Amino acid sequence: MKFGVVVFPGSNCDHDAFHVLSSVLGQPTEWVWHQSTQVNHLDAIVLPGGFSYGDYLRTGALASHSPVLGAVKKFAERGGLVLGICNGFQILLEAGLLPGAMLRNRRLKFLCRFVHLRVETTDTPFTTVCQPGQVLKMPIAHMDGNYFAGEATLRELERNHQIAFRYATPAGEVVDDAEANPNGALANIAGICNRERNVLGLMPHPDRSSEALMGSTDGLAIFQSLVQSLITH
Repeated sequence: MKFGVVVFPGSNCDHDAFHVLSSVLGQPTEWVWHQSTQVNHLDAIVLPGGFSYGDYLRTGALASHSPVLGAVKKFAERGGLVLGICNGFQILLEAGLLPGAMLRNRRLKFLCRFVHLRVETTDTPFTTVCQPGQVLKMPIAHMDGNYFAGEATLRELERNHQIAFRYATPAGEVVDDAEANPNGALANIAGICNRERNVLGLMPHPDRSSEALMGSTDGLAIFQSLVQSLITH
């Protein structure tokens, strides 16, 4: 199997994702430049966090029109696994690979802190090693992490069990307050998948919580799930 980590101008978490996949998990991993359209040889693609194109227009908007995104869309349509982390999640939304949008955090401030997530579904290639209701500790680092969608979209996400993670308390309670849900995301949504379950967007950083030195190893479950899913399928 082979993983690809996309590099956009402004990406600053590409090396984090690459390190976890290649050095921590020992998987073949390569860089994918934003102008490349060659992704068919890959088994999974990671859109990393960072500030692609400096967020000059809108978070993820410019990156969503990069040549590589056209290839990523076709890759996903064929069933390829795509993980978007933080800015990568924003890019997936802007590109239409996932529904909804990201608004400014509720207090209009950049947030960089640990949060707790409750696993809502294990029926995705990104959560197979998790347990339903399991609480994971991961960091966030964003200004626009306030997930929003219309009522019809939210109902569809709920009905199809596409909400993969919700912000929660350390005990796993979903509470919409500044401590448990600091950015004010709708329905405490921290991560969603598409209906086909092969594309996941996640605002907190599993790449920054995969080694004890970073304060948590909970994020490793996301990458381990990816590897296991590729091995079994």
